Amino acid sequence: VKLVESGGGLVQSGGSLRLSCVGSGFAFSQFPMRWYRQSPGKEREEVAYIFSNGLTTDYRDSVRGRFTVSRDNAKNTLYLQMDNLKPEVTAVYICHSSVGVGRWGQGVQVTVSS
Repeated sequence: VKLVESGGGLVQSGGSLRLSCVGSGFAFSQFPMRWYRQSPGKEREEVAYIFSNGLTTDYRDSVRGRFTVSRDNAKNTLYLQMDNLKPEVTAVYICHSSVGVGRWGQGVQVTVSS
């Protein structure tokens, strides 16, 4: 089981980024997926959730309306579209699958400059 994120980087405040997470080694389409983030000195926190069929989503209140989670089960890929980015969302973003006891990706850095 492997999860590999990509798409992070440095962006100015107000900009956008789209993160991707490709899963392999398991039946990607059968499991809910989540995006988490972690900043230095802070607890890891859940950002977005999407059910296995993509029809149910949920978000952390602070990102609702600016972040959109989606998935393409044919490509075994999870996405996080992040718009109107603000410096306070700077963190390492990590995808998670509930397969087995749960699996994490390695994370991707997102940095928003003011």
